[in-house]
Amino acid sequence: MTSLLRISAVALLLLCGITISSFAQGPKGKDFGFGIVVGDPLGVTVKYWTSNENALQASLGASYFGAPRLQVDYLWHINAFNSSIVKLIAGPGVGVGFGHEGSGIWYKGTGKNDKWFYRADAGLGIGVRVITGINIIPRNTPIEIFLELGPNIGISPGFGVALDAGVGIRFYP
Repeated sequence: MTSLLRISAVALLLLCGITISSFAQGPKGKDFGFGIVVGDPLGVTVKYWTSNENALQASLGASYFGAPRLQVDYLWHINAFNSSIVKLIAGPGVGVGFGHEGSGIWYKGTGKNDKWFYRADAGLGIGVRVITGINIIPRNTPIEIFLELGPNIGISPGFGVALDAGVGIRFYP
């Protein structure tokens, strides 16, 4: 498990270490926003635009993956709708859950030995996810509204798969 933690830490550092430039592409030309997300995780969220198409987003909150849970995603904003307001978003992420998680969310096994993945100790959970969704930035407002959905794959302390879904709003001061 120690090597898995090292690999996850290096992946997180690489994800966060992507060259950050100051292209302000959020609402009203701002590059940093904060807000709330409802879903999994349920908590606070921040976003930093690194270019006119890419951004880093992070969330901290309660989750069935572990509470609290820290999630960091690298997003591409794709103009699939030919709109300056609505964009398709997609990208990979890494999550770390601390503490006890709920049961009935993570699935493990096949056949007669089917069971729900449940971490009974107060340990660390590590997972990766691929998020897709919709990003809405209404004209002449300092807000961003988003809807995201994607698989979350638990890789430690055991393998499991869940579905992350969230809706949120961010304010760009």
